[in-house]
Amino acid sequence: MEFIDSYRNATYNYFRWRTEAEFVQKVSLALAFAGLTGLAAQARLYLPFTPVPVTGQVFAVLFSAIALGRFWGGFSQVLYVAIGAMWVPWFAPKEGAPIFSKGGFEVITGATGGYIIGFVLAAFLIGWLVDSYIAARRVRYLVPIFLAGVAIIYACGALWLAHVLGVGMERAIALGVLPFVAVDIMKAVLAAVLASAVLPKERFGTEN
Repeated sequence: MEFIDSYRNATYNYFRWRTEAEFVQKVSLALAFAGLTGLAAQARLYLPFTPVPVTGQVFAVLFSAIALGRFWGGFSQVLYVAIGAMWVPWFAPKEGAPIFSKGGFEVITGATGGYIIGFVLAAFLIGWLVDSYIAARRVRYLVPIFLAGVAIIYACGALWLAHVLGVGMERAIALGVLPFVAVDIMKAVLAAVLASAVLPKERFGTEN
């Protein structure tokens, strides 16, 4: 019981601190989670029938939203996109290429660019919901919230994939959504369980 109380106090203190932290500290946290997303992108698995790889990025995006909240989780993904487009090669590498070997603006305009933009929108939505509504911090609500975030990533990804490949939406969904649904549902459920264990079930800081 003492351990549980200490854990709850520690998580509450973190979330209160990150809500009331100074601007420079919040930017530093956002940079750290941008880096985490870039690291997760290096764990990839390419399937033979689609240009879109399976990566660990979705999990990182979900947790950036939880850990940083309504604005800064989304901002961490803005940094991931912007820094990767400019100079840091932390996007998912090509099949057979070494890790940390792919960056540049051409990735954003390529086949997987829509998913990367979807990371930003999903993180903003999830962060806003869990910071704004205490009830949203429980598993039964986090699961559909996370799945909605995944759906946003899919929608952005499939729309852009259809444009880049010059195919219809049905074909784009077959290539860029259906192969990943089962894995991403499992990611969302696991992330919801972990997030529920971390998120305080009471208000924290001055922004709530």
